Amino acid sequence: MRSELRTRDQAPRQGAGSGLRAVIELRPELAPGLEGLEPGQALWVLFYFHQSGPPVLKVHPRGDPSRPLTGVFATRAPVRPCAIGLSLVRLEAVAGHRLTVRDLEALDGTPVLDLKPYAARLDTPSAGA
Repeated sequence: MRSELRTRDQAPRQGAGSGLRAVIELRPELAPGLEGLEPGQALWVLFYFHQSGPPVLKVHPRGDPSRPLTGVFATRAPVRPCAIGLSLVRLEAVAGHRLTVRDLEALDGTPVLDLKPYAARLDTPSAGA
């Protein structure tokens, strides 16, 4: 993935609404798998926090020391035991094996693991019994 974010300090705490553009470059042989994606649609991007540092089990949410320490699984902190990131992005364009997206807060060179279409009907938890 290509992004203007080069260092961890440049990355926003959350990508949603950041307006950041990024280009996801798949291997060329994967381009047929992009068929059916349309500009304007929302996508989940799973990626590897390759520069997140060692895992931490408790963090101050959003890096704010005035907030109490909280278990990492109750936050979106990148310093996770399994360094997998998840972002909901807006697809702007598909050209060959490249996708231009908005609101992906990952650093330049971040490995992308998978793409999945957002589906409100499926991606909203049920109310339960």
